[in-house]
Amino acid sequence: MRILALAVLLAAPVVAQTPLPTMTPDIAGPAFTSPAATLNYQRRVLMIPMRDGVKLYTVVVVPKGVTRGPILLTRTPYNADKTTSRTASPNVEAIMPIADKEFVEDGYIRVYQDVRGKHKSEGDYVMTRPLRGPLNATKVDHATDAYDTIDWLVKHVPESNDRVGIIGSSYPGFTSLMALIDPHPALKAAVPQSPMVDGWMGDDWFHNGAFRQSNFDYIAGQTGAKDDDTAVSTGVADSYALYLQSGSAGDYARKYGIDTLPFARKLMEHPAYDAFWQGQAVDKLLGLRTLTVPTMLVVGQWDQEDSYGAPAVWRALQAKAGDKLHLVIGPWRHSQVNYDAFNLGPLKYPTDTATSFRRDVMKPFLDQYLKDPAPVVATPRVLTYETGVDVWQPSSQWPPADMTPTPIYLAERGGLSFVAPAKAGSDSYVSDPAKPVPFVPRPGNIGDTQVWKPWLVSDQRNVSTRTDVLTYVTPVLTKAVHIAGAPLVDLNASTSGTDSDWVVKLIDVYPDEMPQAELSGYQLGIGMEIFRGRYAASFEHPQALTPGKPVRYRFALPNANHRFLPGHRIMVQVQSSWFPLYDRNPQSFVPNIFNARPGDYHAATQTVLHGGSTASAVILPIVPD
Repeated sequence: MRILALAVLLAAPVVAQTPLPTMTPDIAGPAFTSPAATLNYQRRVLMIPMRDGVKLYTVVVVPKGVTRGPILLTRTPYNADKTTSRTASPNVEAIMPIADKEFVEDGYIRVYQDVRGKHKSEGDYVMTRPLRGPLNATKVDHATDAYDTIDWLVKHVPESNDRVGIIGSSYPGFTSLMALIDPHPALKAAVPQSPMVDGWMGDDWFHNGAFRQSNFDYIAGQTGAKDDDTAVSTGVADSYALYLQSGSAGDYARKYGIDTLPFARKLMEHPAYDAFWQGQAVDKLLGLRTLTVPTMLVVGQWDQEDSYGAPAVWRALQAKAGDKLHLVIGPWRHSQVNYDAFNLGPLKYPTDTATSFRRDVMKPFLDQYLKDPAPVVATPRVLTYETGVDVWQPSSQWPPADMTPTPIYLAERGGLSFVAPAKAGSDSYVSDPAKPVPFVPRPGNIGDTQVWKPWLVSDQRNVSTRTDVLTYVTPVLTKAVHIAGAPLVDLNASTSGTDSDWVVKLIDVYPDEMPQAELSGYQLGIGMEIFRGRYAASFEHPQALTPGKPVRYRFALPNANHRFLPGHRIMVQVQSSWFPLYDRNPQSFVPNIFNARPGDYHAATQTVLHGGSTASAVILPIVPD
């Protein structure tokens, strides 16, 4: 056998020795990119210089074959690079956000830019950087950065027609509005969506002085690092339990180190509506100027983050802006206009209301001012979606000219009536900061997007039977009640404490049996808002309340176009906490609630007056049905 094996071995052909692989680096040279010939677009990454020498990271996406295309710009703190590279695809529609589809298919040049100091842009990041002036001693702000960016783009993007539009939602809605202050001549149109306008009065940080404490997590994510969102490691999954066991909102910030972040400290140092907040209010800044750029303000009726801003800018500008200013209120949550919108929570619509709006209204509006040649379209000055019957309604002004402010009065034994009760009365409840009213059923974690996005349309039955919530309801409606505008709270109330929060909710109560079973008996919030009692006399100078002394509180609920249908009922709820969405009021006056200590929190008896000379009501903006 050994001899045979040797013979076979000797007879085998000689195999050449293959050299071992070399040590050539496997990652070397420039980053790999797909061959340009396979793409139907060009994606250019640029560093555009600002007037102070700082360069801002900018991505320009040019669909293949475009010449004389309009530019659509978004300035964002949410990562321009990732926004314009959603997938690795040769198709421009695939790499861009879904809301850009109609634009890039029609030859728009799409531009996204990191605001200064965020992600790959140079410079210092300042949250919603104030306009240069008393709050900003530098020579740059979002107005100058937008101007300098537009100036560079029209000079260095040869495929453009030198017409620029600006668009964005939430923070990019804020930067879109700032571009309207001393705008570049090439800026021809703007669509600010759900813009951050006044962070104290009703956008993001506070609502009428009550602090949205979950924003501490957003602040940590935005300002904890330049490039990536920073998560707060709490080890507690239940938001209600997390904030309750932390103590005050300030205690929460201190416990998890958020108080070391500059913007968190600014919030905690300015709990009242002082010059810090007043000087940043974009509606006030724009109101001092004449609007020269055609602008379409867009907001959702159930915007859970920035319901205040767009209507506030409308109020500030509409009288002198003429046909340059438009307002749209859709049946959406925050920023839902940029996604599909067949529904919001249990509310189902006949069509995709967001896509159809972008295609049939928003894009033609931009086309008219940006395309070359420019098509002429008739964009309604105001366009709102009437919920309850699911139709879009154009109008010439907002609220409509035929709107009549009509009080619906709180009455004895939980009644709600369009007839003012002659007899004075009151209802009381005990508000205990140790057992605050949840804003959604527990655990209802704020960080869960499935909870957060639709919470404004969540069923209010979860609190309507609590002993610390007053509920007033009409008989079953025999005819429709159609509101269009911002309902106004006119509440007469007192507390046994020296400070108090008041939450008022306007609710549509569905019939006990509905074809869509989940809506049977549903209590749908149409407009809900909070007011911190210490600011009843002055937003700038808080004052302690006098125990037992009635105070008249007047504040607006969010704008709505809604029809309460026959067979439904109208409900109003009143409560004194909305947790953990808003920080707890200790119900004893302290100079700064961020610094409230455990011993400052006390239960208080809250009394709501109704009827007679101290009647409480919600003034409904009723229009003919």
